[in-house]
Formats: sequence, structure tokens, C-alpha cells
Amino acid sequence: MYSQKGAVLCGLILGLVIGQLCWAIDTVPLPEHPRPDFQRSQWSNLNGTWQFQFDKDNKGLSEGWARKPLSDAQDITVPFPWGSKLSGVKDEADIGWYQRKIQVPQEWDGQRVFLVIGASDWHTTVWLDGNKLGDHKGGYTPFDFDLTPYLKLGDKQTLTIRVDDTPHKFKLEGKQGYGRAAGIWQTVYLEARPKVAMEFVHFTPDIDKKKVNVRVMLDKAVNAKCEFQLTFKPGDRSNPVVSHVIPKGKKEISFEVGIPNAHLWELDDPYLYEVTATLKNGEMATDEIATYFGMRKIHIMNLPGTDFPYVAMNNKPVYLQLTLDQAYHPEGYYTFPSDEFMRDEILRTKQIGLNGQRIHIKVEVPRKLYWADKLGVLIMADVPNSWGEPDEKMQHEIEYALKGMIKRDYNHPAIFSWVNFNETWGLFSRKEGKRSYTPETQKWVEEVFHLTKKLDSTRVVEDNSPCNLDHVATDINTWHAYLPGYAWRERLDQICKDTHTGSTWNFIGGRTQGNEPMFNSECGNVWGYEGSAGDVDWSWDYHIMINEFRRHPKVCGWLYTEHHDVVNEWNGYWRYDRSEKYTGLEELVDGMKLNDLHDDFYIAMDRELCRKVSPGESVSVPLFASFMTEKRVGPRLFIEATLSGWDSLARKEIYWKGQQSIKYETWMQKELDPIKVTMPEKSGLAILAIALKDRSGSVLHRNFCTYYISDGRSVRDETIAKGRQKTRVIRFAPAEFEKANWSLKQWNVLDGLKVNGAGSGYFEYRIAWPDNLKPADIKQVSLRMELSAKQLFGKDNEGAKKKDGDFMRGKGTHDPSSNPNSYPMTDEKKFPSLVRVRVCGVSAGMFDLPDDSADHRGILSWYSQKRDRKLREAGSYGYLVSAPISATALRKAHQQKEFVIRLEVDEALPGGVAIYGEQFGRYPLDPSLIFEIK
Repeated sequence: MYSQKGAVLCGLILGLVIGQLCWAIDTVPLPEHPRPDFQRSQWSNLNGTWQFQFDKDNKGLSEGWARKPLSDAQDITVPFPWGSKLSGVKDEADIGWYQRKIQVPQEWDGQRVFLVIGASDWHTTVWLDGNKLGDHKGGYTPFDFDLTPYLKLGDKQTLTIRVDDTPHKFKLEGKQGYGRAAGIWQTVYLEARPKVAMEFVHFTPDIDKKKVNVRVMLDKAVNAKCEFQLTFKPGDRSNPVVSHVIPKGKKEISFEVGIPNAHLWELDDPYLYEVTATLKNGEMATDEIATYFGMRKIHIMNLPGTDFPYVAMNNKPVYLQLTLDQAYHPEGYYTFPSDEFMRDEILRTKQIGLNGQRIHIKVEVPRKLYWADKLGVLIMADVPNSWGEPDEKMQHEIEYALKGMIKRDYNHPAIFSWVNFNETWGLFSRKEGKRSYTPETQKWVEEVFHLTKKLDSTRVVEDNSPCNLDHVATDINTWHAYLPGYAWRERLDQICKDTHTGSTWNFIGGRTQGNEPMFNSECGNVWGYEGSAGDVDWSWDYHIMINEFRRHPKVCGWLYTEHHDVVNEWNGYWRYDRSEKYTGLEELVDGMKLNDLHDDFYIAMDRELCRKVSPGESVSVPLFASFMTEKRVGPRLFIEATLSGWDSLARKEIYWKGQQSIKYETWMQKELDPIKVTMPEKSGLAILAIALKDRSGSVLHRNFCTYYISDGRSVRDETIAKGRQKTRVIRFAPAEFEKANWSLKQWNVLDGLKVNGAGSGYFEYRIAWPDNLKPADIKQVSLRMELSAKQLFGKDNEGAKKKDGDFMRGKGTHDPSSNPNSYPMTDEKKFPSLVRVRVCGVSAGMFDLPDDSADHRGILSWYSQKRDRKLREAGSYGYLVSAPISATALRKAHQQKEFVIRLEVDEALPGGVAIYGEQFGRYPLDPSLIFEIK
């Protein structure tokens, strides 16, 4: 497609767009044309600084503010909603007035000039030089006003806009509790159009018949015969120009264009046909639009080799691996700060191996949809919801937003699904004090489903993305589930058993299932624990969940909540500011990334991600192949397996390596021969890692499971012989301290599997000198422990309570660490500490503790969790610290017949310390004195 920025710059150079666009383009926020799919060359971006005044008492209309300069104005940056940081204006009222000067160039003489507002919430009224142009009610879709009757070409004129965002129960609010989309929140611009102009050009591809159907709608009937022309780029079609006549008195035509050698729009090759649509009157072009479409087909078909219906694209099933995108920005709310940011939102999804996003109860900004088209990411598009009841006004709002969304976004190949409602929000009526999804409302929801299919028969449609088992009519049998990792197997078994043609499961009002694909449209662990999980390591439960989804191919995919954190949910792949979170996978298995859990090729392993086994036990590890692909990679694939881990002194070891080959079939879903492996004859923690490779050695997938090897508590006093070398180990539990004094708080986790001291202070241990050990027999001695910094989280404060409020509307606590289950996941923000180790008063060193972390590396912290829907510092782990004990300290210990061990954190860096035992953290290690014997 012709460069959008280039088109704008070209317009500037040619003098087509002057006046306000004479500003340096980098001073205009979001300077790009907002509609790459429907772009005229003559346009003027009005984003930037406007005058703005609140109207708290709603007196602006009666006092005639539209006819004079605003008297008490401040600057606001358009198009950011007032109240957002990027707008520069605090949210102080429900009504706001915008005002600025515009200057329409003489070069636009003879054309109509429109003001286009991408979106403004909710009741918007516009005046030019005090002349009312009209008003609009709605918050999500574009609208325009004709300025032509009042234009004075070349002169500066005053444009005034009033937006009333007063709350109404019938309004579509979505998740605006995260930040109100008050007033203008998408690009505002001027556009020159001829006397008869195109209202839309919709493309409906038909890849089977190698054609595209074109529907053209004009904004009025033509008074003489006109020609409509499509011009393709060279190489896209042998005859690049296609022309059709629009008869006199008509405003709509439809026709077909052959695409004999279609370059399909695919996820890994998202090719766009970029065309110019021209409405011609004789030899003169009267209206010209740059637009595009993708040749792709959305439909339903069975997964090959099964009778499981799947969503398909281009005659191939797609295993849907999506994420819920709340599409919020901490400083712009509904409005993103730049085009690059919108591009990167799509790239983030692509880069971790997902193939789609669900834009959650928000009609998304068109340029973000453009990037999904351009980069190859599927989109489920939600209609926003109200939080009131489904009365006549609310129903009107829903249908208006739905029609506007489909009209605007019809050509985006990335969009494969329309979602009309979410979790029955806005569909409940209260009668006699009871909340009910009434049969009358169900009937209307079914009608909206059929309306959507009438407006667009090329995509799949959901009546409602449910958490209440209440579908009425849908193309996809979707459902939500938020569970701990360990609960997914049972839930998926139940759902697969209860989902079949004729079943009433997940349908309401006596309705039954047909042959719809079964798809999880929200999942994760955020609501899987008592209340909300708060900020936790999502990756552990996620890993188990994905293993189970891949073992249940009857489910055609999943949709994880969520893409990024928001104000009161912290289960995103990224933080709210889009900074990184870290899973720790790459430290557990060389080369492994989160992408490995999203591979087309997948091997699910043991049903438990960590389970207890005995030393020397023979283990049969089940394997399930889930190959969601038709890629040809040879007749056989190879599974290389490695068993490695840490012994009870946290020494890394490799125990076993093996390989097995498997016959490869496309779309294969089946159990494989298990891996049989013998565990080491000693306590420890083992990781069984696999790499799936083709004949060339290319890695197609990585996965792992872990085993806690133990036959009970480690021996407290143990002598280990290896050849001539003898080592004596004295172990003690973290909770066996003699004294502790901490400035903020001291507490233990799970009866002392981990102990915490927050702030500055110390732990002191007294360990008896070992029996029958002479100082002269000791070569060297060290203290080995797993330690981390210890932050005092919100939940750890005395009297901490969960704040009430509707979480779905942005209420409740905004502290990511205040939920009782929370333990914030490892991210870019560190909480360091510095601990000094003293033995018998002699310093054994100072040790950096970089962070207080929680992620996959805290294997044993996850293993030790009780299965009671509560979390206790899950995933937390520390760093291996080995402190050499000096000869002086050793002499003192022998003299006193005990080692006095103190871990001290000074006031200079009061980052606290956590001490991990052998069943908590990263290593199967209790604090240990290690004596190397001569």
C-alpha cells in the first residue's frame, strides 16, 4: 500500500494541507492518517493543543459558549481523553468544551469539507463560528459533520465541540473503570470530499472461487452515470484496473473481481492487496481512496483425523492461541501514545508465539487493527457493554455500536470473530429483587446474533462470551474458566465429556449445541484462587494449563487473560507500562522460552509439573504429541531427553541422557511411548527436559517436568564420601533460629519452610559443634544457604485487608501485592538487599541479594503449596550463597562448642532477607555447614 506517512508528507509539500498542519509534524500526537483502510489524500490532522473548559454546572449552552472564546480555558492535548495524563487535564466534570482555530485551504474550493471525529464519548455537539453543525450520541465509532455551508476558505474560523459524558446506565462503558474515555479519544481531522463521495468500499474475498466481491456505497445517489474504478498494484493482477458503471440515480453497486493467482493472507505471510478506489465523472477523478483487503477465508472444519470442529482459515484448521487485550494505556487510557506503540502491541503478541488477541469490550483504534492486518495477528472484536439493564435505550446503544463497528472494520482481514456480549454483562434484569437473564432478553440477544450474521456472514460470531453457561445462538461454543494449574485436568475432562451435538451444557433456555467448535475464551489463574490471585507468578499454573489444553484437542484453542496488567489485575504477560516480566524458563532448560509453550509442535509430559519420587525410583513419564500443523518435516522426529538437577547441597549435576524417535504425521494428536528413567540414588531436585528435533537437528519444541527426590527429611548430620574426599554436612532448618529482630516484620511461611525478615535486622542461629570432629581434621568449612531479599508486601502489613469494589469496573485494591495470594512476579524492577554473614562474631562476607523474585525457578515453592485455593509465597526463590568460614571463626566455634551464625541487614540498605529450606525456593537445600575433611 502507498505509504500513509508518505501521503501526508506529500500533501504537505504540495500545499494541499496547510494552516494548522504547517506545524512540525512531530508536535502533532498521532500524526498518521487514522484510517489506512479508507484514506483520502486531502485531509488535515487536528490533533494537538486545543482550548478546553469544563462545564460543571451545564451552563455552557444557555450562556452561548459556542459563539465566543472560552472564558476560563486551559490547554488540552487531543485526542487523549480528559483525565488521562497525556491529555494534560484532570477529570473534574462530566461535560467539557473544546475550541480551536481551523483554516481550510483555498485549494479545497469546489469540494465539501467534513469534520471527522474517530470516537468521542458520549454526546458530542459541534459548531463552526457559532453555527451548529449537528450532534452525535455514541462513544466508540466515527462520525462526521459537513462544514461546507459555513466555510470561509483561507480564513481562520473557530471550531467548538461540546462533549457530555454524563453517566447513564444504558451507556456502553466497558472497562472504563480503568480510566474514563471522557470526551474525544480518537483522531480528529478535516477531509475534503467531492459532491458525491464514497461512504464505504467493502471487500468480501472468496478464495475458493478465486475472486473478491466488491460492494460500493456512496453517500448519495449520483445524478448522472459515473464510473467506479479499482486500481491494483503492479503484479497483483494481470489487468490492474477494473471499472464498473454506477447508473444514474443509484448510490450502491456490487460486482466481482477475479483474483486468479491469489496471494492469500496467512498468519506467517499476511499479504495485503493495496488498491486505489476512484469514483470518476468523465476523465476527472472526483473521489479517490487508498484502501486494502486480504484474501482469506474464515470457516469451520474438522481437525484432520478427528470429528472435532475447529475454526479454520483458508481451508486449514487454526489452533487458536490468543490473549485477552484490555487495550488500555496507563497514561492515555483508551488512546495509545503513538503509532509505534500500537504496532508494538501487536508485535508483542507475535513475538511470544501467540496467533491472536481478543480486544476486550472496546472498539479498537483502526491503526492498531491495521498493524494486526500487516503483521498477521488474528483479532476477536468485542462490542463494549453497559453495566445497567437491557432496556430499550441500552439495546439501541448496542446495535448502533455493532453496526458502526462492522461498517468501519469490515475490510480488516485480521478480524475473524465478532463478540456481541461478555459474561452476560448488561443483560440481567432485576425483578422483585432478583437478577435474571430473562427469556425476553435471551430472544433479543439471539436477534442480535442474527443481525451480526446479516451484516457480515464471513466471520464467526459469538452471542456472548460466557461464564454462566448461557449461550443462546453462537458459531463458537465458548466458555471461561479461571483455575489453579492442578484443577485444569478435571475441568477439561468434564467439558469434553459434556460437549456434543444435542447437549444442553453451556446453553440456556432449553437450547442445545450443534456442531460448534469448543473454545476457551478466557482462562488463567487470576481468579482461580480465593478471590483474585493478585500479582503472582502466572507462568507455573500457565505451564500446567497449556499441557492440559494440548492433551484435550477437542478444545480448539484457548485465550489467556491477559496481554498486559491493568490497574487491579496483574496477570499480564507484560506490566501495565509494558515492561518485561520474567518466567525463568531459560535458566531451567537451555534455550527454552515462553514461545515453546505455544509451538505448533508440542509434547505434553507428566501431568504434575513437579511431583515427589523416591531416590532410585524408576519413573515412566507419559508423553502426548499435539502437532497442530501440516508442516512437512520428514517421516520421523526425535525426542532428546536430559535428566539433570541439583543435589541436597545445590550442586548441579547431569544424571541421564536418552533419545527416542517417533513417526511423524501432520495434525497428529496421540499418546506416545513413555520415557522411562531412573532417578538418582540420593535426594535432590531433578528436571527432565526434552527437545523435539527434526532430522537436521533443528529444535521444534522444548518442554520439561520436574521431580522432588526425597524419602523424607534430609539427614541433619551426614558424611558424604566421594573417593578419598569426605564431606560432613550439618543441616538446620530455616525456622530453627535462636533470635530474630527486624525493623518491619518477621514471619514464617508454611510452618517454617521459609522464614522472612523485612527491613533491617538479623537472624541468629546456634548450631552445636559436631560430635567427634577435630579442628585439625578440617580442611575448610563454609555456610551454604538459599537467600533472597525480602520486601514487605501490602498483604504482609498488620491488619491488611482486601479492599472492596467491583473488580470488573476497576475497583478493589490497586496494590499488586495486597491480595493474600500475591507474590509479585519477577520483572524489571528490582528490590535488592545486602546481607552480612557473621560466624562467632567474625565476618564471613557481605552478599548481594539482587531481588525478591517469584517465577518458574521457584519450583519447590510451588511444589509445597497446599491445594486449598490459597497461595503462600508461591514461586518465590533465592540465590545460592556460600560463605567461607575463617580459621578465626572456626577456633571460636570450637572453643564455645557452637557456631553462632548471624545474618544481618543494615539500615543503609534495609532490603530484608528470606531464608529458604529444602522444600521451598529454587534448590533442595536446607541451610548447611559444609566441612571438607582432610
